[in-house]
This record gives sequence, C-alpha cells and structure tokens, in this order.
Amino acid sequence: MKRQSFGAVMALWVAASGVFASGSASADQPAAEPLPPAGVLAIGGDMTEIVYALDQGHRLLARDSTSTWPEAARALPDVGYMRALSPEAVLSVGPSLILSAEGAGPPETLDVLRAADIDFVEVTGGFDGAAIAAKIHTIGDALGVPGKAETLAQEVTTALAAAKARADANPDPRKRVLFVLSAAGGKLTVGGAETGADAVIRLAGGVNAAEGFDGYKQLTDEAAAVAAPDVILMMERGGDHGTTADVLFSLPALAITPAADTRTLIKIDGLKLLGFGPRTAEAVTELNTLLYGG
Repeated sequence: MKRQSFGAVMALWVAASGVFASGSASADQPAAEPLPPAGVLAIGGDMTEIVYALDQGHRLLARDSTSTWPEAARALPDVGYMRALSPEAVLSVGPSLILSAEGAGPPETLDVLRAADIDFVEVTGGFDGAAIAAKIHTIGDALGVPGKAETLAQEVTTALAAAKARADANPDPRKRVLFVLSAAGGKLTVGGAETGADAVIRLAGGVNAAEGFDGYKQLTDEAAAVAAPDVILMMERGGDHGTTADVLFSLPALAITPAADTRTLIKIDGLKLLGFGPRTAEAVTELNTLLYGG
C-alpha cells in the first residue's frame, strides 16, 4: 500500500473534522442565544434591589433617586426622581433595557421612552408575597436569569410567610399604628387602606389606625384624635420625613393620642418598609418586634 505523507493525512483529518463539526452544530446544537442586555437602567428602589438580589448588579449602568440600597447602588449615575423623569436624563445614559416600577412618570416621558429603540419593561407592583414574587420573575425574565428568579422568589415568599406567622401569633390587643408620610406645616399626611403602609402594618400584626379611606390623605386634628393611635410609624430619612418625636407629639393632631402619652415613635428605613422587595420579611419582623417585643 502506498504510504501517504503526514501533511496529506493531516489535511484529510482537518477537512473531515470540519464536516463533522459543521454537521453536529446544525443537527445537535441549538443556535447560540444572544447575550442578555448589559446596559440596564433601574427606575424604582425595589427594581434596583431585586437586580442586585439576582446577582446582576454589575449590569446596571444607572438608577433613579429612590434606589438607595444596597450601598453599591449609590455610586451609579442618578437620572432623577422616578415620578419626575425627563427623557433627556434617561436617554443620556444610553440604556439598552429599562426596568421601570409601576407609577413612574410623568406619562409623557414614558411615551418617549417606549417609542425609543430601547427595551422597556414596566413591572407591576403589589403589597403581598405573590406580588413580590411576580416582580422578581418579571425582572429575572427581562435579565435572562429565570432560574435565579425562581430561587429568589421562593426564598422571599417563604421568609415573608414565616414573618407573618410570627406576627399572627402575637396576643391581643393589637397595637393601633398610624403611618405618617409627612407632617409638613403641622398637617399630617397618613396612609389609609390600599397602601404599602397599610399592608406592612397588617403583616406585622398591627391595626392601621387610619380607617375609612384609601390612599395617602391629610388627616384633620379631630380625625387624628378619633384614630387614637398607640404608635406612630414613619420612614427613617432626612427632611420633613425625619421629624423628631418632640416636634411630632407637640402637634395638636397627635398631642392627645395614646402614642403621645407614651411617646412611641417608630422609624424604619423607607425603602425597606415600603419597597415590597427582597427585604420585606425583614421589615415585617423588625416592625413586629418594635411593636410587641421579642
């Protein structure tokens, strides 16, 4: 038999390998999926928290001013307050994907963003474990990490169910809690039914003292007296929202309430308290402990 040169054998092997590799890729291997978007803009503190909780924080290129946790988020460029966005500020950072919390705006800015050549995902909110899980799944799908989202959603809902079960075990009487959003000018703006404040108070085993209305509204001095809160709950942050106990309980609206008698004012980080994201179970447990001990 005539011997072939080494070079000829190698040439035949390379050619055959190319044929087999080509056939294998087309017959057995799926087409390569495009890489998920890297230039992500998160609008809403809960959006940003969830992105980080999914271990995708490295893909964020900017955030809105409500996105203050985790600490790493503060280093990102800030495009403005989520309800007062300008198209110019948002588009200036060049996002390829925008994750927007429900309620962002104004509407005309969102119209411009939706018309731009950018993936825009509006994430529906809500005030229970199912709503948090839905947010996590929506964001996980948009980021191309549905498996991580499923794991995180299960962890979060399990933790919240445990926190609620602990709160449900508290003995009666339940504490009447009034959430004060603002005390500007001596006028109380408080959280009624169908609000995050109402939901977190109830999850923590309290009773919302602001009864008979939905949303956030100003409370008259007379209505505050009738509400008779045992506890005042506020967000822990600067400005008017950081009103001191001395100032708060000197207001006519609260001066004659049980909360003023005991000077019971609870402050919790606003994003943790009302964000309804990965830290909600922590917020519920913290509030429950401050209300009833533990």
